[in-house]
Amino acid sequence: MYLFGASGHAKVIIDILKAQNVEVKGLYDEDEAKKELWNIPVIGKTIEHVEENSPCIVSIGNNEIRKKVVAQITGAFGKAVHPSLLKGSNVEIGKGSVIMAGTVINADTEIGNHCIVNTSASIDHDCFIDDYAHIAPNTTVCGGVTIGEGTLLGAGSTVIPLIKIGKWCTIGAGAVIKEDVPDYAVVVGNPGRVIKYRKP
Repeated sequence: MYLFGASGHAKVIIDILKAQNVEVKGLYDEDEAKKELWNIPVIGKTIEHVEENSPCIVSIGNNEIRKKVVAQITGAFGKAVHPSLLKGSNVEIGKGSVIMAGTVINADTEIGNHCIVNTSASIDHDCFIDDYAHIAPNTTVCGGVTIGEGTLLGAGSTVIPLIKIGKWCTIGAGAVIKEDVPDYAVVVGNPGRVIKYRKP
């Protein structure tokens, strides 16, 4: 496995891969000053990646940057799923996605490609999490919720059942989402309220 991004987020992914008995052969990072992470060599920049026979994960927490880096990689993508995941029936996890320790994903839920389901997050039944979304630590997503591409649910936020959250939204830490959220909205508070919109 190769990782793209030699940061703190990469450390967590390395730990997950160790728990899966998967070797990290090297990392790529745009910062030329980075030479290694935990004795794993930083090989070079993303454009220097030529190994296409070993799977990759983009180990960058920022959703927009992760999507840009994914577009530069020609090889196959793996995934990192911590053994402590409590996974229900018919759960699908897309390529490049990372599922961290202490998470719960219940029945008939689909996690898209290159998503992050962070530490101790809970996603209930019949949810759809689109590509590049990030479900932050201790977030609760109730049943039948749809999360759009690139959306960030901040740490400790809660989404009540059957809500639809649009693409590239930012939901603030601790927010409680009780109504549908339009694309690009920034939402904070309890109950959640839109305070502004991000540029597409």
